[in-house]
Amino acid sequence: MPSSIFWFRRDLRLADHPALAAAAARGPVVGLFIRDAELEQRSGAARLSFLRSSLADLNASMDGNLVIKTGAPIEALRSVIAETGATAVFATDDYGPYGRSRDTAVGEALAGDGIDVHYLDSPYVVPPGSILSGGGTPYKVFTPFFKAWKKHGWPAPGGVVEVNWDTSLESEPIGELPETGSELPAAGEAAAWERADAFLADAVFRYDEARNDPGIEGTSRLSPYLKFGTIHPRQLLDRLGDTRDEDVFRSELCWRDFYAEVLFQRPDSARNAFVAKMVDMEIDEGPLADERFDAWRTGQTGYPIVDAGMRQLLAEGWMHNRVRMIVGSFLVKDLHLDWSRGARHFMTHLVDGDLASNSHGWQWVAGTGTDASPYFRVFNPVGQSRKFDPTARYLRRWVPEIAHLDDKSIHEPWTCKAGAPAGYPGPIVDHAAERIEALDRLKRLKNRLEEG
Repeated sequence: MPSSIFWFRRDLRLADHPALAAAAARGPVVGLFIRDAELEQRSGAARLSFLRSSLADLNASMDGNLVIKTGAPIEALRSVIAETGATAVFATDDYGPYGRSRDTAVGEALAGDGIDVHYLDSPYVVPPGSILSGGGTPYKVFTPFFKAWKKHGWPAPGGVVEVNWDTSLESEPIGELPETGSELPAAGEAAAWERADAFLADAVFRYDEARNDPGIEGTSRLSPYLKFGTIHPRQLLDRLGDTRDEDVFRSELCWRDFYAEVLFQRPDSARNAFVAKMVDMEIDEGPLADERFDAWRTGQTGYPIVDAGMRQLLAEGWMHNRVRMIVGSFLVKDLHLDWSRGARHFMTHLVDGDLASNSHGWQWVAGTGTDASPYFRVFNPVGQSRKFDPTARYLRRWVPEIAHLDDKSIHEPWTCKAGAPAGYPGPIVDHAAERIEALDRLKRLKNRLEEG
């Protein structure tokens, strides 16, 4: 049989890989990864570094037979087809806005060349578009989607795919690891399973409560591996039992599917408010807004829990999910800045940056998305800090300027008799006043909508 091409994208593993298995069943396989400038330009240094480390691990698993090509996908594929005589291309289906547009164009172009193109499986438990309400419409609320998702079910994961790799091509370099300034996790399929095994053996049984404490390792930390498909979510689901904590973690995997579904149905919601009426919410712009944004992004707002989160993002390319909600609420409702500005900053720095989860996570906080937290829910950064980091373990790690303060005053250091410690700023805004302003803006928006 002539060779087939398997085009790796967000599926950098060899186990439980239906699309790769379909290619291997036809005969020799060229394992190809295309360095697409369009995507590389959208990736921050942390994500690009993690991707390239994942590719290096995949190449080692393939005994050095991964082929790297640089360029526009259709040109790179045609080059490999010309060199190998391949007659078919296989890939895992992509449901994001750019991926679907790219894959449609590639499929049409190669079909015109007489090449079979097969898009199979997905990076999700259930492919977007598969679950509809009783009325045949997409779900806009998570809870009924979760119930339908569990009822729909998913196949059991498969084993490692045996592949006869086509070794006739020379590969371009994977690319150097960009300087990130961040301490990134180990990459690759084996690292994903090391992390998953540790979590599933212990922390998952405390997950419901522990996941909200940023000072401990209470979350799975699997999001970077899910992003690049070095592990598939159905592999994790296959390991879960029926305890309450395990079901809460199951629901978190479903949130990932839910947001992918929302983006699939509404590609514009990647950057625009899902709820149209929220587009006209007043936001601050200009020099003062820019100055406050800079304080937020560098962790210099004077609110320790906000600053800790933003510093963690810069140092690790990751932020605890509870803290993501706190810093998001602060940007939107204390600083009155557009949520998409924060979303872009996150995508620049997150090693697990996923367009669907990031954009709709931000819209949940901003009250602009489907199944969102209401806009009138304004997180109190001090209250959140006291509740979820009561012993200030998280604050002391990321804001060392205030580490010497006691467990009470550390959450609002400006209340100390001498004011905030030297080297740490006072609060850039008054949360109580800005909460009132946020609610007033919501009221003004409602009045404008009612007036017509």
